[in-house]
Amino acid sequence: MHTKPVAPACERNRDPILAVLRRHFADRGSVLEVGSGTGQHAVHFATAMPALSWQCTDLAPRLPGIRQWLDDAGLPNTPAPIALDVCGPWPKGPYDAVFSANILHIVGWPEVEAFFAGVGRVLGAAGVLAVYGPFNANGNYTSTSNRDFDAWLKARDPRSGIRDVEAVQALAAQAGLHAVDDVAMPANNRCLVWRRG
Repeated sequence: MHTKPVAPACERNRDPILAVLRRHFADRGSVLEVGSGTGQHAVHFATAMPALSWQCTDLAPRLPGIRQWLDDAGLPNTPAPIALDVCGPWPKGPYDAVFSANILHIVGWPEVEAFFAGVGRVLGAAGVLAVYGPFNANGNYTSTSNRDFDAWLKARDPRSGIRDVEAVQALAAQAGLHAVDDVAMPANNRCLVWRRG
């Protein structure tokens, strides 16, 4: 029996994120989570919002760990996780909502562009997108810890790094989405929310 993967950050940030999702996903039916990681977020959010069908996705090597979390929870609203690379192909959709946490600063900029293009294809009419993570404002770090984190990210992979919120907003606009919320989160993160239409 393998030990389930655990991301300590998920335990810390899940309730502040849930507070945002309760506001913006309350009237949703189906959610596509891009980059489910360990699966901890999915279990927490799907438990708290049982009316949502929460579809986990991630790169194929991560799916067994996600399956462990979903199987242990035994929730009726979490179908089996599916493999998704943001560069495609994406599941058919349409989904009422898309959620992603801590992905945009890990991948390269072409993948960030592919993420928003993919969301634009799978999000239904009046669909909602919520993204959690660190962002820069006006090209500047919002905290010393974010500057240090960005340096760590770039040392690990020069293609990664904390994104400028203005550049991300521009990609969302290209995908037909308009910003509806920007919520400050613990540890100098933000939860950005967009809506189609």
